[in-house]
Amino acid sequence: MIQVIEIEIPDIGDFKDIPIIEILVSPGDVVEKEAPLITLETDKATLEIPAPQAGVIKEITVKVGDKVSQGSPILTLETSNQQAEATATLPTTEIQSNSIDTAEDTPLIKPEIAPDLASIKNFPHGDIHAEVVVLGAGPGGYTAAFRAADLGKKVILIERYPSLGGVCLNVGCIPSKALLHVAKVITEAKDAEHQGIVFGKPKITLDKLRAWKESVIGKLTKGLKALAKKRKVEVIQGTGQFSTNHMIQVETPTGTKTVSFDYCIIAAGSSVARIPGFPYDDPRIIDSTGALKLEEIPKRMLIIGGGIIGLEMATVYDALGCKISVVELMEQLIPGADADLIQPLYKRIKKRYEAIYLKTKVTAIEAKKTGLKVTFSGENAPEPQTYDRILMAVGRRPNGHDIGAENIGIHVNERGYIQVDQQLRTNIPHIFGIGDIVGEPMLAHKATHEGKLAAEIIAGHKVVFDARTIPSVAYTDPEIAWMGLTENAAKQQGIDYEKVTFPWAASGRAIAMAREEGMTHLLLDKNTRHILGASIVGVNAGELISETVLALEMGADMEDISLTIHPHPTLSETILFAAEIAEGSITDLYIPKK
Repeated sequence: MIQVIEIEIPDIGDFKDIPIIEILVSPGDVVEKEAPLITLETDKATLEIPAPQAGVIKEITVKVGDKVSQGSPILTLETSNQQAEATATLPTTEIQSNSIDTAEDTPLIKPEIAPDLASIKNFPHGDIHAEVVVLGAGPGGYTAAFRAADLGKKVILIERYPSLGGVCLNVGCIPSKALLHVAKVITEAKDAEHQGIVFGKPKITLDKLRAWKESVIGKLTKGLKALAKKRKVEVIQGTGQFSTNHMIQVETPTGTKTVSFDYCIIAAGSSVARIPGFPYDDPRIIDSTGALKLEEIPKRMLIIGGGIIGLEMATVYDALGCKISVVELMEQLIPGADADLIQPLYKRIKKRYEAIYLKTKVTAIEAKKTGLKVTFSGENAPEPQTYDRILMAVGRRPNGHDIGAENIGIHVNERGYIQVDQQLRTNIPHIFGIGDIVGEPMLAHKATHEGKLAAEIIAGHKVVFDARTIPSVAYTDPEIAWMGLTENAAKQQGIDYEKVTFPWAASGRAIAMAREEGMTHLLLDKNTRHILGASIVGVNAGELISETVLALEMGADMEDISLTIHPHPTLSETILFAAEIAEGSITDLYIPKK
């Protein structure tokens, strides 16, 4: 026996007069139980109202923009007698909030488990269809695609470039680290003079150096291609734009393709930021991608931006024989780090570089045949200078406005970030966002972690993004790494903390390496003695910081670290020694009792 029941808004807590932002069904549609019918939105949350049982949509009694509350009728559903035991009113449904901490662009909301959208059959399919489509094949994107495939999903991976790996592998993290390795070899050979070993001046063959760098990239991209093939992940090269909330239009080298999906993970990354008004059409003005091409070694180069990217490229070009100047608007290099952490790096490069201008701004760049004439302003501004090349390293911007996300109602803020919750969902619950495009920090290791989580959530795992910290590393010389609370943040938040420092001048391994300028800092809660943060400056700081990340994640206190036996002589001992200072048990230094 067939009967028609009226579907009403269920108990949704204290919310009233909530606007309908999307109607997901049409009269005549066949829907399964729990299939979403409409989407509501408050100032704090979005919510899909699911069908209480399977049936056929008879009549829709509301429209987009209408405001509804608990008990408001929304549509009629034709059901069979066997299904009539279900009530027309849905059970209480928890709200999924999508509020964002705009200061940090980080998720702060209670997670929900995604509805089973795989059962929804009432949206048009494209030329190709997959359960999961991942837009962008950087570290976060390919990780998400591979994990989803491992969990039994049919996956399509869309990437605009011919090779997988995104900016990080092709024109970012990997090639820069390859060149930084070369820079380290050159500088260590030069520094060996102090130990009585004198090498001749290095002869640099740029063609061979470029070829070696490209071979590193090639080895990794071929590996990713093989991993995608083994997992049966279909890769489509092209630029993707959302056309509906279940469809992406992809402009490929062979024409336009439409790709439909049950779920989508946006991993479209970020692009180089630019300062308006500069003559970017001049090939002598380059960004990090151009710097990594290594077309030539200029005699004199200005780096605009004293952040991590600019200083890493400065390290490379300085080692290769270029005279480097750095200009930074803020009062210190790498402004996000504590000032004392930067000092060993600043002291070393100040001796090596031609100039470092802090609290200084570039106001004009004039392209001349003889070079690029730069005018500065600020309390430390020099007279106008002429450079052979200028590297723009003023940061990156998210690509949220470049993929048609706003066309289908995805929330994208003014800066281009896509807002997500703790389960990495956008305000359209079957579309997820990961990596640079969802907020700071823009780091590959954050994106890969998020990519795995998004895939697992789609597969039904009850997981959330709950990392207590994300480490940051500047691969300069010396390296700088930090995690957890910085001292600046602890002061701003009024936290009752204690800071302990172990100077590498007391480390046998650092002295033997002739690199005793380093320091290891630990920040701890004065009351509980638990670790709150750590920062390290020195050789291989990026490798050392992981122990402190684990300590924070595991809730370790200073006693836990100080009682953990470390190998000797190593740089990792400096973390042990810092904890011993906190515990008052250090023997490698003499610290008078207070």
